[in-house]
Amino acid sequence: MAHRNEGTAESETTDRLQRVTQAMARLRVDALPRNYELFHEALFGHDPALARDMASLAPNPPQHALDRIGLAYRLTGHCGLIEEKSCVEATRVLSGAADEMAAAIREKQAFVKAMETILHSVREDRDRGVDDLLADIDFLQSSAAELLWSESRAEQALKAGLDRLDAANRATHAAKAAILRDRLTGLPNRIAFANRLESLYEPGALPRGTALLIADIDGFGAVNRDYGTEAGNRILKRLAAILRKSIKKNDFVARIGADEFAFLLADVDAAAARTIAGRIHDSVENGLVFATATGEDNGALGLSIGIALSDGAESVQHLVAQAEQALAAAKADPRAPIACFGSGIGGRRAA
Repeated sequence: MAHRNEGTAESETTDRLQRVTQAMARLRVDALPRNYELFHEALFGHDPALARDMASLAPNPPQHALDRIGLAYRLTGHCGLIEEKSCVEATRVLSGAADEMAAAIREKQAFVKAMETILHSVREDRDRGVDDLLADIDFLQSSAAELLWSESRAEQALKAGLDRLDAANRATHAAKAAILRDRLTGLPNRIAFANRLESLYEPGALPRGTALLIADIDGFGAVNRDYGTEAGNRILKRLAAILRKSIKKNDFVARIGADEFAFLLADVDAAAARTIAGRIHDSVENGLVFATATGEDNGALGLSIGIALSDGAESVQHLVAQAEQALAAAKADPRAPIACFGSGIGGRRAA
């Protein structure tokens, strides 16, 4: 059975890659990694708006148009372009400011040289007339005006450049933040979750009193199949709102899969983690109700939750594996939808 499942997954991956490649070839799109990501999300993601935007493209679309779409939908490969563009903008600004400053310095040097020439002339020729002196003063006045104008222009160029750098810096920070957010629900995504986990296991440190919960919506695939992805997306948005309210301010929740969510709870033991998991489970079952027909029938989605404690995990991989084993145990027994890793099979304890 395992070999068949692996073969099916590999076949599905190959089929997806072929479909993405064919779609890009039809539109004559360059084979760039970020373009593969864009077309994959359009074909197999869960964002109808992105699919519509991509379907409206004419053949041979310019790369900047594809990048604009990728940035609008916060795709990782395209958000990386923001930082690259920021570096290019910084180089351009510094180069322009350096040119303006160099011009101002040349004006100042010319002014100083003119003053030295006139002073030398005055010292050497004591009999110079008033008209000659006035002409020298006029020349110095004109040179001083040019110097001030040059320095003012350099100052304005530097200020404008700093404003552009500030805007580019804000765009870079926004892009980095977008990379860590799930586009649909607004929750932190798998990348943010991985970063948070890694921060727990800093070199030489073993976290204590932290619980990892991995939750999976029961039967969500059937919702997408029977009611469409837009209905599924509405449910996910509603679920995200419920999950935010179910945890404390300093705790963490992320969407790490299509219908999978992860929680990191601080300063808890096994009993407290099970209590919080039970509250999350009840909140979802009571609050995540959706219309299945014309308003006559209502359906509710269930939630399976696996719990693992950092006290018994030596690494990030160890902690995640324990939580996933607990989740598998919870999903296997609908009567006990919450399981905590411990003793027994994979450490399962029903909550």
